[in-house]
Amino acid sequence: MPLRTRKDWEKKESLSLAPYASKSRESLGRKYPEESHDFRPEFQRDRERIVHSTAFRSLEYKTQIPLNSTGDHVRTRLTHTIEVASLSRSLCRSLALNEDLAEAIALARDLGHPPFGRPVEQTLDQLMQDSGGFGRRRQSLRVVEQLEIKYPEFNGLNLTHEVREGLNPIPRPGSHPFLESQVVDLADEIAHSCHDLEDALESGLIAPTALLGIELWKETESVVRKNYARLDPERTRRYVARCLADHLMEDATRASADSLAEAAPATAADARTFPRRLIAFTLPMRVKIQNLRTFLSENLYHHPGVREVNQRACQVLQGLFEFYHLHPHLIADRAALRIKKEGVSRAVCDFLSSLTDRTAMQHYARHVGTDALLRELTTNNG
Repeated sequence: MPLRTRKDWEKKESLSLAPYASKSRESLGRKYPEESHDFRPEFQRDRERIVHSTAFRSLEYKTQIPLNSTGDHVRTRLTHTIEVASLSRSLCRSLALNEDLAEAIALARDLGHPPFGRPVEQTLDQLMQDSGGFGRRRQSLRVVEQLEIKYPEFNGLNLTHEVREGLNPIPRPGSHPFLESQVVDLADEIAHSCHDLEDALESGLIAPTALLGIELWKETESVVRKNYARLDPERTRRYVARCLADHLMEDATRASADSLAEAAPATAADARTFPRRLIAFTLPMRVKIQNLRTFLSENLYHHPGVREVNQRACQVLQGLFEFYHLHPHLIADRAALRIKKEGVSRAVCDFLSSLTDRTAMQHYARHVGTDALLRELTTNNG
């Protein structure tokens, strides 16, 4: 069997990918120049650097939604990330876009996510208002550009320009994100909509009967029951959730293929400057997804049980922020240079966002207190 080199993979990309797809050999390169790898194209190399990073491993112990007390099979930030990467690859494969690039972006997007889920991100942003604010996408970019320490020549992972741009929440004026980044946006929306709902159903926070007024669920369940009339309720619920994700993927794939055929961009740059995004759902599907997201916001994200745990988590992070702001010498040694360069608040924010749920609670117990607040969080996190 012949040995496949980087040049072989690049040749395969040029033959198999659409003209508007991002190509490895056309990458704008890395901030710090490096020799190309003999066997791996640039975006594949990025993906592997991300997977082997400390920040990526930490995602296993960061909450997606605070439901961990319901069992070992509820999603974490890591499993969510892997699912988004998988959906991204599927969409790219169908649309002849670059799978390696989309997967690398998907795997890196949440590297800067703080512990305890989305509300803590908002708390950190409020605490950092006088120091530039906080956002998980910007923090993820910060992780791959500065905070990961693995190489002797530079800080960060030295990823390609394309992957780093895919983490930037603010595209260039007059330009959309490139197509592979748009794919990840859609995949992330599918994962949030379907998998958060599935976890909520598994945990009992939402009853299947509550979904009878949600058009997407009702349509999907109707098809399932038509084909499997005697399926037991639990298997029906799980299969409907599975089919729902597949339904959204099919809509996104067909709608995006139609948009690309209509626009007919000659290059990746042409696709970016088209008046609208070319990777998208159909309008009717967009309306249905928005209805589902509204339902999840009202019945899951603002569920009293979830809201209470989120409030406690935010109090823990605020307590830690205030403590380390007064005692910055207790942060890891390498933060000292960042304190001098960017101030105490940014160094504290970097440190706190790197913590897992478990280590955040350990730091809180050690430095702030072991009160009822901590006990409640410990109970809800297994």
